[in-house]
Amino acid sequence: MIEWFARNSVAANLLLITIVLIGLGSLKLNIPLEVFPSVEPRVIQVSIAVPGALPADIEKSVAIKVEQAVQDLEGIELLSSSSNEGSASVSIQVDERYDARTLLSDVKNRVDSINNLPGDAERPIVALAKRQREVIGIAVFGDLSERELRLEASRIRDGLLQMEGISQVELDGVREFEVFIQVSEETLQRYGYTLANLASKIRENSIDISAGTVRTTGGDVLLRSTGQAYGKGDYEDIVIDSTKDGSKIRLGDVATVIDGFEEVSSITRFNGKRAALIEVYRVGAESAIDVADIVKEYVAEYDVKSSQFLTVTTWRDRSKIVKKRLQTLTNNAIQGGILVLLLLTLFLRPAIAFWVCIGIPVSFMGAFFVMPLFGVTINIISLFGFIVILGIVVDDAIVTGENIYSHLRKSESGIEAAINGTKEVAVPVTFGILTTIAAFLPIAFIEGVRGQLFAAIPVVVIPILLFSLIESKLILPAHLKNIRVNSSASNTGFGRLLVYQERFATGFERFVLSYYQPLLRNVIRYRYACLTFAVCLLIVLSTLLSTGWLKFIFFPKVQSEVARASLSMPAGTPGEVTDKHVQFMLRQAQALQATHIDPDSGESVVENIMATTGSAGGSRGSNYGRVMFEITPPEDRTLQITSRELVNEWRQLVGEIPGADSISYRAEIGRVSDPVDIELRGQNFDTLGAVADKVKEKLREYPGVFDIQDTLSAGKQVYEIELKSVAYVLGLTRQQVVSQVRQAFYGLEVQRIQREQDDIKVMLRYPLQERQSTKTLRDLLITTPTGDRVPLDEVALLTPDLSPVSISRIDQNRTVNVRADVDKQNTNMLVLQRELNEYIAELLAQYPDVQYQFEGEAKEQRQSFGSLQYGLIFIAFVIYCLLAIPFKSYFQPIIVMSVIPFGAIGAIGGHMIMGMDLTLISLLGMLALIGVVVNDSLVLVDFINKRRSEGKDLYETVSSAAASRFRPVILTSLTTFIGLMPLLFEKSTQAQFLIPMAVSLGFGILFATLITLLLVPVNYMVVEDIKSLTSKLIGHSV
Repeated sequence: MIEWFARNSVAANLLLITIVLIGLGSLKLNIPLEVFPSVEPRVIQVSIAVPGALPADIEKSVAIKVEQAVQDLEGIELLSSSSNEGSASVSIQVDERYDARTLLSDVKNRVDSINNLPGDAERPIVALAKRQREVIGIAVFGDLSERELRLEASRIRDGLLQMEGISQVELDGVREFEVFIQVSEETLQRYGYTLANLASKIRENSIDISAGTVRTTGGDVLLRSTGQAYGKGDYEDIVIDSTKDGSKIRLGDVATVIDGFEEVSSITRFNGKRAALIEVYRVGAESAIDVADIVKEYVAEYDVKSSQFLTVTTWRDRSKIVKKRLQTLTNNAIQGGILVLLLLTLFLRPAIAFWVCIGIPVSFMGAFFVMPLFGVTINIISLFGFIVILGIVVDDAIVTGENIYSHLRKSESGIEAAINGTKEVAVPVTFGILTTIAAFLPIAFIEGVRGQLFAAIPVVVIPILLFSLIESKLILPAHLKNIRVNSSASNTGFGRLLVYQERFATGFERFVLSYYQPLLRNVIRYRYACLTFAVCLLIVLSTLLSTGWLKFIFFPKVQSEVARASLSMPAGTPGEVTDKHVQFMLRQAQALQATHIDPDSGESVVENIMATTGSAGGSRGSNYGRVMFEITPPEDRTLQITSRELVNEWRQLVGEIPGADSISYRAEIGRVSDPVDIELRGQNFDTLGAVADKVKEKLREYPGVFDIQDTLSAGKQVYEIELKSVAYVLGLTRQQVVSQVRQAFYGLEVQRIQREQDDIKVMLRYPLQERQSTKTLRDLLITTPTGDRVPLDEVALLTPDLSPVSISRIDQNRTVNVRADVDKQNTNMLVLQRELNEYIAELLAQYPDVQYQFEGEAKEQRQSFGSLQYGLIFIAFVIYCLLAIPFKSYFQPIIVMSVIPFGAIGAIGGHMIMGMDLTLISLLGMLALIGVVVNDSLVLVDFINKRRSEGKDLYETVSSAAASRFRPVILTSLTTFIGLMPLLFEKSTQAQFLIPMAVSLGFGILFATLITLLLVPVNYMVVEDIKSLTSKLIGHSV
């Protein structure tokens, strides 16, 4: 096939054009753009709302029952639950070996079969958890009321949903609408109503009813009555009773109707003004960039129409990350491509260099064709795969092109040189590509959330390598056959370039013969001393790693362009108190904004500031708050201040918040769990709390550990209602008493109405002022079965107690987590984890009923390291097999693989040169490095074997073969490093956590190349020595 395509240039060119066209078509039509890869969580979520219920009651009556119902189903990897005020959530993590949708069906059947849930529990919602892909946010803010802001935000949401290309838009930072009917106890007594019968009267009159059909001779006539109320006036006008004289008593006569918002503390401010937020998401094949562009265009036009009291702006535009990554890829590809082209031009002819570099875009187009088949999108991870492979993809073309060039210089014809040169290296080049594929493949199977993210890299890299193999074997020879090496150089600029190139190539060959070959001969002569030195170097490196001298960080802290501070006050803290502290944090952020001005732009590096009271991330309640602000990307500013420095300054300005449970600051990306997360399991919260306190005390001893907190709150005050004997005498039951208390203070849901896209509750309860004191509670009149009314204080005893705010369970045990952040630059995480493990194991000897486990990053590390170990074994075995087959030897693969450990030395040395710590991504780079470093050794050993088959002297064969292969070996290594070099010095935020992988590959291949050119010939000779010695011993014994 090589010969056929080399002789048929038309077929080769058509193949090239076909690959380019299908790649461009797929890129345009089938590959969406998003920020991060779409990783769908394999988690089944069971959510059950029990309005007004306490966490302890929900745990017993809901969470435990659901856990027991599903616990024996096959396919459950982890069963956890969270019982909060008013709701329970049970999470079922699905084992990778089982189908999530099949298990979902089984879980639904089990949950539906539970027949003893609380009577006021809402219908269970059972569904697979879905990841929402946020693209861009919109802030609607100004000097308007909460209702006006929400209505304006709703109009923008509805307008965006009408735009082609946008499918999902949601409101955020706003309270839900609620119609609140408040009636006082005095009014109820005056009219002789109870809350229950008043609610019944409202339901019976606020309704639309169809009454059938009258079948007249003239045709059917439908009957109906429309009385459903939808707003304040409608409800006030409902007739609920009449007087003796026939006068109507309307609801507005006995109650106050408020068409407002649910009774939760929630305030959102944007740049200091009250706001409503809108989140726009990407769905399906929609492009993040297209979605963001549509939104920004819509907002720009909308803002022109808005009033002077209202401002509409976009914020947290995640599509910028994709744009910057695309720009990074383009710039790196152009810069790397130019550098590779210049490098190859120096060593080879410009025409050869050009056709070798053509393989880069051709291979990329092939990958674009394959990506949709595996569900891979264009995102910052997959784009990084293109950058990583930029310098590696031309390796096979370099070896092929250099060998064709060598044949051309031997005065062979163009077609003969193309065919013979390609065939001569076809086997080592093909198996070299396969070893690289084998090295990247295990990255697709790394466990954990981060593993799923990085799985996109091999899906990009492997097709590129395969298409590069096709291009170098079938397309490249057809173009290189037309190269003329001995053509006379004209006096033009191009002719002078050829002269300079010839001089450089001649000088390089002279260097190889004059310096490298003599050095290699000496190294071979003293091969055992050199081998001993190499082994000692490996021992020293292993010692440094095992003793912790070289610091390892599982995942680096990469500075984000968004900083946030989350505040947690004691449970039950009034929203007004929390809001006061949130506003103080907001003012300190505004002080930062006024202080740090970029000298070039004159604008602050602190951009928009958003503050929320009533929520902090996934936590909601009057005791939570959060402040966050955008930071100008480092590549777009000249002011030398980092996100970490801004956050530390903000932390100092805010200081201690009086009475706060915790306050944590974040300004990093890529964080999916806490650096320190210790999970304690048991059944007694008092015991778990005591252990958690001691663990927190231990953590405070470490200067680099901060933001220490646990998930066990001090609890929320609660009154236990216990019936007195007189209650039973009066015929009252616990259900009757507690339900009447609930109706008065929590409220009675009368009905739900639909207004446009909003599902609105209609609630009936006491006015707020009658629900703010225990005196009102004690004086609450309870209706007996006989219709008499007695104060609650006479029939029930109110005992004060504390209720946990939230109860977490894992595998049917209560859990408390102790979490903390760590200054990874100044803390050795391996040492910290080891010391904590020893301390907790000793501590729990005093608490035999408590178990512990390291979660967070430690769990991720366990999962990832387990995958890496299996991946390393897989790579070693597959590469050994791929080498043994072409060599037809059991020993020669070991010669080639002997350079692998030295690639790791180069990778670690590169991290030291760049001032970087080793991370998980560094290890992934080293894993991929294994397949790359053996390629040069493979080509070198294969060439030595070919020379030996000609019957030449072993010593001379090894030294001359290594000198002959010096140029392609150096070229492949330099192109790999140069292709990665622009990324190594990239300053953009989104590139920082990917750079360690590039460092491992770039510096690892450089050092391994030096070892390849010296140690591989040494090892080859050592193996031959062993063979010779073995033959002599066997011969002597015979």
